[in-house]
Amino acid sequence: MTSATGHDWLTISPSEAGFTSGLDRLLETAITENRVWNLHGVVVVRNGRLVLERYFEGNDNARGHPLGNVAFTADTLHDVRSVSKSIIGLLYGLALADGKVPPPGAPLFASFREYADLAADPARNRWTIGNLLTMTMGTDWDEVSVSYTDPSNSETAMDLAPDRYRFVLGQPLVMEPGKRWMYNGGAVALLARIIAKGTSTTLDAFSHETLFDPLGIGPTEWLTDYGGAPIAASGLRMTPRGLARIGSMMLNTGMWGVAECRAGTMD
Repeated sequence: MTSATGHDWLTISPSEAGFTSGLDRLLETAITENRVWNLHGVVVVRNGRLVLERYFEGNDNARGHPLGNVAFTADTLHDVRSVSKSIIGLLYGLALADGKVPPPGAPLFASFREYADLAADPARNRWTIGNLLTMTMGTDWDEVSVSYTDPSNSETAMDLAPDRYRFVLGQPLVMEPGKRWMYNGGAVALLARIIAKGTSTTLDAFSHETLFDPLGIGPTEWLTDYGGAPIAASGLRMTPRGLARIGSMMLNTGMWGVAECRAGTMD
């Protein structure tokens, strides 16, 4: 991953980028006709160039906590919710490349020795870090059919638990680990804890050091639970431009600024 060196997005017209002309007008029409709604920001990037950028005004919240009416700009942080999960996966990969976290095949409880009582269960003791990455722990977990405002929602219950990691590790096993994917924010919480342990720093600090700052993303925020633990599965806030940088990096197989470097426009 090459450094962004702090430069801003280079722009390109929609027609030059291969889009139909009048892209901004088409967006306005879609909004007027209620074909899209509740927009806070739109950033369109193609081949490393900024094609369209629009911001609006509207009610916002930080993971359910009202922020009132916000006039959004390019610098306004916004919830990315479950995109946070994908970024945790990227951070795990970066930590793994540096040898700071165990590989996917490593036993999970080797990273959570403080829960030896749970590890004594032979079925749970079969868990690997790979079961977190693939959300195949096999535990009873439901954050899909139950509203997040309902305390019986598994992620909400995890947030309210005195110890979120014990809560996740202690959920009833309902199937053999590794057999079936089940959407599970708790698995992401455990993965984030492994990253923090292995890197001996906070999730926020590690994400800036290894990913956000090299990409020139700027300020971000990880919302925390009542005990101060980062809400890894859905608590990241960043700008639309920042998220677009991550998307562009992924499209370029982990490289940033490739198109600009080839064009001789990067420092």
